[in-house]
Amino acid sequence: MTRVRIIGPGRAGTSLATALSRAGWTVLPLLGRVDDLAGAAADTDLLLIATPDQVIAAVAAAVEPSDQAVVAHVSGSVGLRPLAGHPRRAVLHPLVALPDAERGAERLVGAWFGLAEAGDPMVAEVVASLRGRVVTVAETAWPRYHAAAVIASNHLVALLGQAERVAASVGAPMEAFLDLARGSLADVAALGPRAALTGPVRRGDTATVARHLDALPPEERPAYEAMAREAGRLCP
Repeated sequence: MTRVRIIGPGRAGTSLATALSRAGWTVLPLLGRVDDLAGAAADTDLLLIATPDQVIAAVAAAVEPSDQAVVAHVSGSVGLRPLAGHPRRAVLHPLVALPDAERGAERLVGAWFGLAEAGDPMVAEVVASLRGRVVTVAETAWPRYHAAAVIASNHLVALLGQAERVAASVGAPMEAFLDLARGSLADVAALGPRAALTGPVRRGDTATVARHLDALPPEERPAYEAMAREAGRLCP
């Protein structure tokens, strides 16, 4: 049975530990910041570093290299470079939000994963075990790949936060606008962003856009203007 050890008992680490355990992997006890990491790659097939990006290199350097174990991290913004010194290296980035161990473990099944183009193929076994799909990322492309992930997830949440504020100002429930958002996401999935776009910018209705900007509080206008410009880029 394949063994995996995870450094970092946070949301990503515990989500992966739960999901892999359910998928039949032997998950060794997780290690944290107070543990001795020197022997972390011993007696395991895969060592996953699930720490903040800025400490991945230091954590990897604290681990004695092993010819047997694959040492991988789960960050989407850096490639293989922080793992220098380990003969078998890989990246396994779950392209999914992991808010807690239980929700995260459920979402990992069938998820997309970013894998390094030149990484060790063992991490593909993880993806297969979780019935996932792969995005192969070149070493120089990780920052742009991760930027796309942030736009699709974090920026979407920020936009919905703005929708909630503006809706609340007229006494409208956020639930109504979430249904609208779900429909738009379904249209993007089915048709692509360009064909899914509706609304005043698509129609060339600049008067309505101007009325929106006049009605919005000053602090809400820059985001609206920025997204109106982005919507314009999708128009024929």
